[in-house]
Amino acid sequence: MIRRITFLLSLIVFSCQTAPQEDKDLLLNLMKQNSDQFNDIIKNPALYEVQIIYTQINRDANNQPHFKTFYFNTDSNRYFYPASTVKLPAVMLALEKLNDLNVAGLDKYTTMLSDSVYSGQQSVLKDSTAATGLPSIAHYARKILVVSDNDAFNRLYELIGQKEFNEKLADKGYSARILHRLQRFLTPDQNRHSERIRFVHGDSIIYEQPMLINQDSISPPERILKGKGYIKGDDVLVNEPFDFTYKNFLSLTDQHAILRSIIFPESVPPSKRFGVGEDDRKFVLKYMSQLPEETTYPPYYKDTTYYDAYSKFLLFGNDHDQIPSGLRIFNKIGDAYGYMIDNAYVVDFDHNVEFMLSAVINCNTDGIYNDEKYDYENIGYPFMKNIGQAVYHYELKRNRMNKPDLSEFKFQYDR
Repeated sequence: MIRRITFLLSLIVFSCQTAPQEDKDLLLNLMKQNSDQFNDIIKNPALYEVQIIYTQINRDANNQPHFKTFYFNTDSNRYFYPASTVKLPAVMLALEKLNDLNVAGLDKYTTMLSDSVYSGQQSVLKDSTAATGLPSIAHYARKILVVSDNDAFNRLYELIGQKEFNEKLADKGYSARILHRLQRFLTPDQNRHSERIRFVHGDSIIYEQPMLINQDSISPPERILKGKGYIKGDDVLVNEPFDFTYKNFLSLTDQHAILRSIIFPESVPPSKRFGVGEDDRKFVLKYMSQLPEETTYPPYYKDTTYYDAYSKFLLFGNDHDQIPSGLRIFNKIGDAYGYMIDNAYVVDFDHNVEFMLSAVINCNTDGIYNDEKYDYENIGYPFMKNIGQAVYHYELKRNRMNKPDLSEFKFQYDR
């Protein structure tokens, strides 16, 4: 109830403001209109490395969406660490791979076992958080989409394979470098090798994938150095820039484009879409928007460390109160090395509002990496909440020729 009252009060405050002109400076004007929230960011864009992409959606008389996109300080060549945002294309490529394999009896719910056959690898033969007690692509995807689980991403990375991960995205026109697993400190060689995978039904093997090896060394055209120092080993400060050369990369423009290809596949060329069926796409949309308290397997609803906005940075930051029931956010967040990112399609069923918004901000203002002193609380969360709210309230006032039918984005959640 507190969250709903706060949310309604914020509507009143924003409704008293004049809407800025819809031009290339729309996002800048929105921030200037709320200068108390954004003044430091506007004055120091290089320090915070902020990039924002906002897409308006207008429906025609047949409910077909038409798009108009606005940018702030966006540069597809400027490096930032994408963190967990790489997990969304991993889910889509894993489902696409199943579709391409087209093996009888093999689907996203089939038990998927991982076998360690190379240095640094880890076997997985069970999953106590699944309804069956066994791992599967569906369960890994669910864990990624609801709470951004790292191990689940690693398992899909291994299924896809490093080489195929990068080639498939490149074939679709997305410029990415996906070089490593998450939260597992492995060498480049170890990351080029994937666990052997078996899909089984009882004691029967339905499909077996041998260890995949990427013989090619994927690297950027030049070294990527950031900051002025980093912590190494036992709290030893090295006064040299931190090397991101062999870290993952996925630009904000491509993240935004990937999100659009999933939410509105018919709006992009067939070559940029993921090869999944409508059932798989709806599965992804459901769990992108499902909250932890609505999730039975894994039993996130029992875990008090998860709250509604746990993986919903835009609009809500780090708020721990309940998100209004009429609002759904289909998104993928990321935060690591001081970078905070969110890519979201926002739907307000009560006010017939929809829009897409992607943003990244650097919260490592002291330039020291690996010291875990990233200012997410005072910089990252407030920025994500404020920019999301600014665009949302602008959308509430924006005139639309046609009322959108958003029923396709309503789902029956797990609980």
